[in-house]
Amino acid sequence: MATHLIIFAHPNPDSFTNAMVARVADVSAQQGAEVIVRDLYEMNFNPVLPLHELKGDIPPDILQEQQYIRRADLITLIYPLWWMGFPAILKGYLDRVLTHGFAYQTDETGSVGLLRGKKMQQFINLGSNAQTYRENGYAQGLDVCLVNGLFNFCGITDIQHTLFGSLYLIDDAARRAMLDEAAEKTRNGLSQIT
Repeated sequence: MATHLIIFAHPNPDSFTNAMVARVADVSAQQGAEVIVRDLYEMNFNPVLPLHELKGDIPPDILQEQQYIRRADLITLIYPLWWMGFPAILKGYLDRVLTHGFAYQTDETGSVGLLRGKKMQQFINLGSNAQTYRENGYAQGLDVCLVNGLFNFCGITDIQHTLFGSLYLIDDAARRAMLDEAAEKTRNGLSQIT
């Protein structure tokens, strides 16, 4: 049985992001996956990286998050793009969880990612037009920094990401089509896990 870890960040339980999480979790369960959902706002996750953690003193709650990642075959991040980046709570989660010795190691030859063999998908929700982001080069910048740049460093190379845009301008039918697309991508991702 595949393990699917869904990590998401949105403070509004009635948001499109939350609806996408519910749909992705539902289709994963239908595919027979073990589904683990980490709602960072519901958890009231503290995104601030303290000095003692930076020095390697990792608390039990962060060790638990690392265990979820270690067990996951497919990791899905679902979040709104705010100011060209992750919501602060998600950025802090990654700062605290993707630690040296867990996500990567460094020696005299350089850094090596330790999370190899995992699949990842990112569903990134935008108020702006996704096509405009692509034309202006923003989508490529996001890929270099937030998608492949960050997670390739940690050893994850099988990454798909999708921008869902114009969320404030489209109608419910278009939103449902986006949820269907996320569900289909999840189905496909899980079907490729042996």
